[in-house]
Amino acid sequence: MSKDAGIIGVSDHGGWAVLVTVTRDGTVLDRRRVELVDENLPAIPHHHEAQRLPVDDAVALVERVRISAERHAALALDAVSTAVPHVLGIALRSCPELPATTAERLTDYRSRNVADWVMYRNALAGAAKARGWPVYWYDAKSVLASAGQALHVKDFDAHFLKMRRAFGSPWNTDHKLAMAAAVVMATAQPN
Repeated sequence: MSKDAGIIGVSDHGGWAVLVTVTRDGTVLDRRRVELVDENLPAIPHHHEAQRLPVDDAVALVERVRISAERHAALALDAVSTAVPHVLGIALRSCPELPATTAERLTDYRSRNVADWVMYRNALAGAAKARGWPVYWYDAKSVLASAGQALHVKDFDAHFLKMRRAFGSPWNTDHKLAMAAAVVMATAQPN
């Protein structure tokens, strides 16, 4: 991995995400908050708006949001690759298994509570794969400890606070998670 090459770490939410691109040694090359859906569409349709619609209308709404998410994901990764010409992959939070169809996801309580987040992660994964970038999946519960080990720091929280002071706002918990995911995946790459 060259010193100016990095991996994008992602901390996603309903309709937006924080992307932090870092090198193997934890140097931050880029950070940004990106929108992942058109502003005229709902951000979490499986969980909210689709629940009040007949099933065919609900499925159509989710499909419109999915298409928008894919377009926004591609635009977001275009912007990062302009700022960081040597992107070597993307790290996304692991996704739970879901029923095969949107209609099934809408009627299953557990699924409709996570399907929107999975949709956004899959949009980002698809946009990365379209660029030939590897997609790495991380466990949010263990990635902070793993990042501390990867950077050989005893206290990743203290390390992060030091970076927060250096970078200034915005530099919050989402940045911390995205950075940690990118660090873990970047350090796992061969030289």
